[in-house]
This record gives sequence, structure tokens and C-alpha cells, in this order.
Amino acid sequence: MTPAEPDTDSREPHTDVPEPLTRTGPSRADRFVRELADLKIPDPAAARTGLWLRLGATLMVVGLVLAVSAYFVSHNTQNPLDQRDALALGLGGIAGTVVGAALFLRYSLTGFLRFWMARQSHDLAVLADRLCEGDPHHDLTSTDAAPR
Repeated sequence: MTPAEPDTDSREPHTDVPEPLTRTGPSRADRFVRELADLKIPDPAAARTGLWLRLGATLMVVGLVLAVSAYFVSHNTQNPLDQRDALALGLGGIAGTVVGAALFLRYSLTGFLRFWMARQSHDLAVLADRLCEGDPHHDLTSTDAAPR
């Protein structure tokens, strides 16, 4: 087994809290994850976000079905009143599809943007720690490119 592969035969319970990566103690990110796990507070907005996400997807599908069915209704009749009703129904379906797509995009991108913002915050904290500690591998006063 290589060091990169996890030990699958271990009988220890799996925890979601990662082990500290530094030798001097747990890093700020490890402490933050551990503190969040200890709180065990459910996010009340998670259910609401899922509801809006499902509503947007449903509205997209229903609006599309409504628009397609209105197209067939308007082409299968000779009565101008029925055709106008079908056109109004089709436009309502298209509007519902656009609103549903906007809701779906807004709430599906929320999770990604939260992750991105947390990642940026972590990277800035690591940079601040490196600047405070005076990392010997990165000479910040030099104009030369950092060795890779």
C-alpha cells in the first residue's frame, strides 16, 4: 500500500474532521472545522434553498410542457379564439420557464459561490499566516520569481 492510499482495513470510526497538517498544532482551518462539527447546528436556510431549487426546476419543466402543449393546441384548431388562448398560454409557459431557469441558476450557483468564498478566505488566511511567520521559502522582499 502506498502512503497516498487510505487504509481500508482500519477498524477506527471515520470522522469528518481532518487531522492537523502542521507539526506545531492544528491549523486555523482545522480548528474552524472542528468547532463547526462540535456545534451541530443545522443550517435553517438549507431547506429553504433546496425548496427554491426544486421550485425553479419544476417551473422550468412545467413551463416548457405548457408552451409545447399550447403550440399543438393552437395548430390543431381553426377557431381564432382558441388559437389566441393557446398563444397566451404558450407565452405564460415561456415566461414560467425563464423565471424557473433564473431561480434554478441563482440557487444552484449559491453553493458553488459559498465554496469559492470560503476557499478565498482560507487562502488569504494562509497568506496572512505566512507573512506573519516569515516563511523562509518565500522571500517577499525580493523581485525575483519564487522557486517552484
